[in-house]
Amino acid sequence: MTERHILITGGAGYIGSILTSELLRANYRVTVLDSLLFGGESIVPFLNHPNFHFVKADVTENRAVRDSLKRDWQKPDTVIHLAAIVGFPACQAVGKQVAWKYNVEATKNVYGQSADLGVERIVFASTYSNYGLSEDGKPVTEESPLNPQSLYAETKIASEEFLLAQKDTVTAPLLFRFATLYGISPRTRFDLIVNQFVLEAFTKRALIIYQRGYSRSFVHIRDVVRGVMMGIEADKDIVRGQVFNLGTENGNYSKNDIVGLVLKRMPETIVEYKDMSFGGDMRDITVSFEKIKRVLGFDTTLNVDDGVREVLFALKSGLIRNPTDDRYRNAQFIVQ
Repeated sequence: MTERHILITGGAGYIGSILTSELLRANYRVTVLDSLLFGGESIVPFLNHPNFHFVKADVTENRAVRDSLKRDWQKPDTVIHLAAIVGFPACQAVGKQVAWKYNVEATKNVYGQSADLGVERIVFASTYSNYGLSEDGKPVTEESPLNPQSLYAETKIASEEFLLAQKDTVTAPLLFRFATLYGISPRTRFDLIVNQFVLEAFTKRALIIYQRGYSRSFVHIRDVVRGVMMGIEADKDIVRGQVFNLGTENGNYSKNDIVGLVLKRMPETIVEYKDMSFGGDMRDITVSFEKIKRVLGFDTTLNVDDGVREVLFALKSGLIRNPTDDRYRNAQFIVQ
């Protein structure tokens, strides 16, 4: 039997590097397409793996997917589209035109090339930021109205709308709206709330908290990878054109709750609260994950306390030597 072949755009990134590792371990063939904006050290260990193939390319290029294919491999069964300008600060930094090009036009481009190749399904990484604010205070479901509070969410919603319009075509779309991620990866990010709070408490012994009572939803990066893999292994007709919130009810926390978990590990940390608001991401929501549990049988294996402990260990032990380096953040870069 020929190994199933998965192509991942953005496969050298925060999610993509762990996903690549897990797919290879599960005996998939994996092609990573990445422009290496943050470097490629995260995928160096895979270079000599017989089931791994890497191509440096930009997802806005017209033949990026087609030209990435290895001649003696079959076409991909699935394309997992992770590549994007991720997060509202990064999108604000580059502006609407660039954010739209890399997040919306690139999605259309990747989908079009995948459809031309006859790829069976495309998995899209979206965000629960799309819900914005919950009007009635109840947990938001996949059917709740979308109320974007940032340019980033606007680009993701536009991409979702395009993909869902293709749900009856050969290349079936599957959309995941990720909760806020945390945890260590071969290309760790420290511009995510849990990871950032641990870093600041460890390096500065101080935290400054805005929007203290705001609720968010959190999920460990390894659980996200598990959820994505369950999505690509599920029957195509079950997940065709479906949207899933990816996370857990147990991951719904206020920022104050997260601070409490950090203080449990580093009680000497001084916490300062500032009530000023600022433009951008003003999410204040609780999320329902009933659908992904019911349809895919997904549940999480790690919690925020596990993540705090893991990030703190990586910092204390020196596994990540220069955690304040720009490469660990998405907001400080220039699109070439």
